[in-house]
Amino acid sequence: MDPVFYLGINALWDELRLLPAGGLWWVNIDRYEDAIKLVNRTVASQNESAKVAVITTGEMQHQHIKLEGDHGPKRLFLFSLPHDSKAFDGLTQDLLCSLNPHHCMIIILCNENGLQNISATHLRRWVKDANAWAKYHHCTLLLLNPSLDPDPYISALANQYALLSGLTTLRYEGDTWLYDVAFWFNQKGVSARQQLRLIEAGQRWTLPPQQEIAPQSRNDERRVLSHLSVLEGAPPLSENWSLFDSNDALFTEARQAQAATVIFALSSNSQVESVARQIHALRRQRGSAMKIIVRESQGSVRATDERLLLGCGANIVIPWNAPLSRCLTLIESVQGQTFSRQVPQEIAILLESMQPLKLRGYQPWETFCDSVGALMNNTLLPKDGKGVLVALRPVPGIRIEQALTLCRPPRAGDIVTLGENRLVLFLSFCRIPDLDTALKHIFPLPVADIFSNRMVWYEDAQIAAEIVQMRAMQPEKWSKPLKMTADAAPVASQRHDDNARRRVPTLITLLSEPEGEPRR
Repeated sequence: MDPVFYLGINALWDELRLLPAGGLWWVNIDRYEDAIKLVNRTVASQNESAKVAVITTGEMQHQHIKLEGDHGPKRLFLFSLPHDSKAFDGLTQDLLCSLNPHHCMIIILCNENGLQNISATHLRRWVKDANAWAKYHHCTLLLLNPSLDPDPYISALANQYALLSGLTTLRYEGDTWLYDVAFWFNQKGVSARQQLRLIEAGQRWTLPPQQEIAPQSRNDERRVLSHLSVLEGAPPLSENWSLFDSNDALFTEARQAQAATVIFALSSNSQVESVARQIHALRRQRGSAMKIIVRESQGSVRATDERLLLGCGANIVIPWNAPLSRCLTLIESVQGQTFSRQVPQEIAILLESMQPLKLRGYQPWETFCDSVGALMNNTLLPKDGKGVLVALRPVPGIRIEQALTLCRPPRAGDIVTLGENRLVLFLSFCRIPDLDTALKHIFPLPVADIFSNRMVWYEDAQIAAEIVQMRAMQPEKWSKPLKMTADAAPVASQRHDDNARRRVPTLITLLSEPEGEPRR
């Protein structure tokens, strides 16, 4: 009969504490000192006859492993693992050279932030191999991952319940700890999406006296967690509303909700990525019942930023110019909804896909076709909203190379190329109604004075078809920019109004005559 081991949190009931042989459990911990405590208390929780091994990463880390009191097994195996990804991959095979893992509990204590350079794909592959190894040798693997930001690991492993027997996170919050259970399997049953508040009493973690040992209630649908600025100075609308001074405090509280409404505030474009990461973490960890809203305080969210927030799991983004009454109506409109869109496991995929073109200005013909073609094949971007392709033919008397010297795209993602006596311009994430405004910002002169004809493609199928024809064009029909203007510096002392660029007068201060010298 296979043995059963115990996690070092004695206050938990068996459904969340037992670790039978033949499985892999993963625990994220935000402080390294808490990881050391958990190792020691887990070892002390085992029977006297239990076979336990502890593997630490880094030099001299095994010195922190100590038995508490007279509890725990008679003998403890200690191993040290080099801080290297290759050593991490070969851990299970190297262990066979020194230990018989049959009916053994093996605790792997990683270095602080030691897994941050390992990709999510690499982690999932390691989890698959380690789980198969544990089942084959009838042993228990418990991996403790100290990390200041455990959310990427939760997002990467949240759907690996077929390979992981448990995935949890222990967070320190002042004088208490929050134990967040994504899922946990053993012979006593299955537990998922449970959160427990722990306190430290003596040498162990316990539950607060008022906390009941029962499945977490999920009847918080009427609760609204909001940033303070969303209500524009108004008091909470009811007892169900809770206001927070910052998005970070709001995010911390939202970790404990199940189906509540969470409203973030955006006051500048620099906050987009941090809010997107918080939304992604909430959506991946708390599920589809939570309603996540972003309220724009100022006009700072671009179309690409809005797509990023929606792709990370937001239900709706409320624009800055919507009055408070309209904002409350939109908040009410999402009540009772269940989020149904697919959210990728890794937010890096969204960050790269929502801003796929890092190029700007003139590009060779092949580079232009490859970049636009890859953008059209990006399935994470909305259909028929990836940009506008424009072909411009100059008026008689102006060479296409001369027209290129007037083309100055200000945004990343706006690229241009030359061929067949045409200037082909792609404006990423530009909408067709905004095309004329965009062209005014790109060319210092009226477009009608420079070009006699233009063709526009704005649907994905149209752009893809035109790119196919462009790829088939013979290289001798391609054109190159003039050498003297290929890397022309931007024109100084100019500004742009609604019509065109205009020169800005430069203030010149004349030198005054030194004191004491007569004027001449």
